[in-house]
Amino acid sequence: MEEGLISRHLVEPTDGSAGPLLRIAEDRLMPGAGYGAHHHADVDVVAVVLSGSLAHGWGGRSTLRPGDVGVLRAGTGLVHDEVAGADGAHVLQTYLRTRTAGQEPGHRVVRWAAALDRGWVDLGRPDARLWLARVQADDTVAVPPGLRVVATRDRVWAGPLPTQGEGRVTGPATVCVWQLDRARPLWAVD
Repeated sequence: MEEGLISRHLVEPTDGSAGPLLRIAEDRLMPGAGYGAHHHADVDVVAVVLSGSLAHGWGGRSTLRPGDVGVLRAGTGLVHDEVAGADGAHVLQTYLRTRTAGQEPGHRVVRWAAALDRGWVDLGRPDARLWLARVQADDTVAVPPGLRVVATRDRVWAGPLPTQGEGRVTGPATVCVWQLDRARPLWAVD
């Protein structure tokens, strides 16, 4: 573990029951702290910045701010690093088994639009959908069914996988809902 980084795994199915989902981690980085240069292959990493800022160093430097979503497709493999800004960073990192093995690596950032306080984030894959909401203080929003990760100022938790209906979340909070195709891609079946 890198100095200045506290990482906690919220969800880590080991039996393939969540389809492409490998892990969801809550990471807190002190100002200037990073993950250190590390390698990924055949995995997509979806980073949602909850607070602070995070500079991503691969394929050009981009800085993610609260509400931004970084989508890293490691494909055939890459080495990268992410470093917190002067105000540190609080990040949800979701690791998904890639949909198709052997693709070229890529990275893109979906910027938070203040006018759109909730909605679906286009991840470019049919087997994993992400709904994101930034719920203001004393506001309550209906959220779609799926694996819920709720972050408030004090704590972050992952909820069950409800199969029907919607739930409600009262702010202030950031809410991520993952809808996952439970089937494993053919290339990943043992």
